Amino acid sequence: MNPTGRFADRAADYVVGRPSYPDAAIDALLAGLGDPRDVVVADVGAGTGISSRLLAARGAQVLAIEPNAAMRAAAEPHGRVEWIAATGEETGLEEASVDLVSVFQAFHWLDHAQALREFVRILRPGGRAAVVYNERDERDPFTAAFGALVRRYSTDDTERRRADALAAFEAFEGWHTPRRLTFRNEHVLDLAGVIARARSSSYLPKEGPAGEALRDELHELVARFERDGAVTMTIQTIVAMGDVGGDGG
Repeated sequence: MNPTGRFADRAADYVVGRPSYPDAAIDALLAGLGDPRDVVVADVGAGTGISSRLLAARGAQVLAIEPNAAMRAAAEPHGRVEWIAATGEETGLEEASVDLVSVFQAFHWLDHAQALREFVRILRPGGRAAVVYNERDERDPFTAAFGALVRRYSTDDTERRRADALAAFEAFEGWHTPRRLTFRNEHVLDLAGVIARARSSSYLPKEGPAGEALRDELHELVARFERDGAVTMTIQTIVAMGDVGGDGG
């Protein structure tokens, strides 16, 4: 399936089931770029706007690039977020027009080479690009058990694609001072949230016998680990960043 359409029927679950990102990760993205109120961000693959709103809350002007109409429609409005129907490979933005390009949970859906060229094109001299992923920290027993279910029911190799995407971003020769940072994150969920988390993943079954079996196992999983009606998924938020030179390259 074309990546643009993979989440068309999962936007509502995405809103309920997806975690946010720690303050320290947002701090790292903006560090050294000056007053956040003067920073223009192209947030590529913005989804329902989780990351866009976090950046906008710091004062940045955010251009939320999202090709999927259902995801854009599910986004909560924010006065400093402008939604644009475009892709990471062809943002439609002017050359040297943004200070930061961010891609949260989405770089693996892009054509890496084409997207990286586009990022460099739209970045101002001295600008920055960053790829951010929330990945399960399976040292935690509940998170490990959830991960085992994900691997058992997965319908494609999306999880490997994410790792490959990070490697491709970090290997790009156009970055000055490429670096990777990792931050601890947590996501507290009730049963409905855990089910929504699974349903928001395009590589897990949502309907049919497999979808029903997965829901049954999620019920059992939450019953085994819940405390006061909730479970906590532990996450590592990975931030890979690279800057462009003062001449834009």
